[in-house]
Amino acid sequence: MLFHPMRFRTLVFCAAVLSACLVSAACSDISAPEVRTYGMGDRIELGKLVYNVIETRWLPQIGEGPTARIPRDRFLMLRMSIGNSGAGELLIPNLTLEGDKGDTYPQLSDGNGVPQFLGPLRPVTTAESASGNILFDAPAAHYKLRISDETGRRTALVDIPLAFRSETPDIPPPGAESK
Repeated sequence: MLFHPMRFRTLVFCAAVLSACLVSAACSDISAPEVRTYGMGDRIELGKLVYNVIETRWLPQIGEGPTARIPRDRFLMLRMSIGNSGAGELLIPNLTLEGDKGDTYPQLSDGNGVPQFLGPLRPVTTAESASGNILFDAPAAHYKLRISDETGRRTALVDIPLAFRSETPDIPPPGAESK
């Protein structure tokens, strides 16, 4: 039995389309976990890490006088705790602020003048919780904080509303002991 050239081309075309659909479906990440959004004060379990964002403070500077740290925009200091519910030591991953327009701001690694500074990639041992402050330099706006599990595969967002406090925060001057 001979194939008609037009039927053969149609058969090859249909096979190519079917193959492309199968490859596309196989390469897509159907099981990607949902990225949930939480509120401040919520207990958030991601893998073996447990997060809780407690408080926000917008700061025009850290410290006073000629040695004051001046941000490009404004400092956003987040008070939070991060616990390890697993066995063994884990590193706290870097955190990122995400704006409503898609802009992102990385966690600052310089904690000079920040009381109880939680630096990036800080180790937390089994059943330990680290509490302190993380710092961002960003324009004053509404944000979401992107947090992740210890592998970076599962993420969640914490809603950070724009709120200014009327009192001046107690931030020790440079040279005072900060951790």
